[in-house]
Amino acid sequence: MLLEREDVNPDQASEDGTPMSLAAEYGYERVVKVLLEQGNVNPDQPGKGGRTPLSLATKHGHEEVVKMLLEREDVNPNQVDTEYGRAPISWAVWNGHEAVVKVLLEREDLNPDQANTKYRQTVLSLAAKNAAEDSDSEEIRFPIKRKQWL
Repeated sequence: MLLEREDVNPDQASEDGTPMSLAAEYGYERVVKVLLEQGNVNPDQPGKGGRTPLSLATKHGHEEVVKMLLEREDVNPNQVDTEYGRAPISWAVWNGHEAVVKVLLEREDLNPDQANTKYRQTVLSLAAKNAAEDSDSEEIRFPIKRKQWL
């Protein structure tokens, strides 16, 4: 109902973010789908902390939301947030969301070697910092679930 009204701005940000960024952060797939179907919603608009919906979905491991957003050409997979200077893949690696990392790596325009702007950490350095060696094999798992620091 609300999205049908001309006097409702679906990109209007509150203190917590835009409707799209909130839906992405909490993994509300149906809400993200409905918003993406609207012609007047910017799926890449930064919200709180300069984080895009993609950044929030990757941080929290919402794989299906990440897939929906990455289907759009107007979503930049390399856009860093203004608070920590991290790209979406950095958030996924830091928080141990392997499935999300794999989805991101499928996007051809993703820069997997992008360092975050605040701490200058590359994705590989974050993965190495969070790596776990399996003592029964020669496999090293990148990344593992780690206590969420940020």
